[in-house]
Amino acid sequence: MIRSEILKEIAPILRDELVVCNIGIPSQELHAIDDQPTNFYMLGTMGLASSIGFGLALAQDKLVISIDGDGSVLTNLGTLPTIGNNMPSNYILMIIDNGSYGSTGDQPTYAGMRTDLAAMAKAAGCENVIEVQDVDTGAKLQEVIDSGKGTVMVVKCDSGNAKMPVITMDPVIIRDRFMKAVAS
Repeated sequence: MIRSEILKEIAPILRDELVVCNIGIPSQELHAIDDQPTNFYMLGTMGLASSIGFGLALAQDKLVISIDGDGSVLTNLGTLPTIGNNMPSNYILMIIDNGSYGSTGDQPTYAGMRTDLAAMAKAAGCENVIEVQDVDTGAKLQEVIDSGKGTVMVVKCDSGNAKMPVITMDPVIIRDRFMKAVAS
């Protein structure tokens, strides 16, 4: 499976949750598959979906799911110890590990080579870390949500992007409707 197929599978599970989605094509894919006011689409700032989602989870009680990529997490490894030492029960970091920088041409990441992101998250202090095969993502995500435990999920999948339109929604609109969803 490629990332867009995973997103299509988990979209019904995400519908009622606050979601911070990774920069570029992942945000375009989620937006095209199931646009929701509870989705915050990153249009810039590579590597910060995990940090933004984590901060949001600390600031309020609703469940927050950050959908990040292996390449983005590798650009902001400092977030893993911060999450590991302060993990709230209402936060799930889902790292979709396709072994490539999907938004810039599928160049390989080190996670697609020898770097093990699940082991790195554990070493950073994250207690609940699971590695999931793409086909098991929906069931495992629901299990994690039902557990009520802050968790890092590393979802292994194939590299590749679906052809999706660019998000034309103004970033201010994305922000404002997401803030209303957080407040409601």
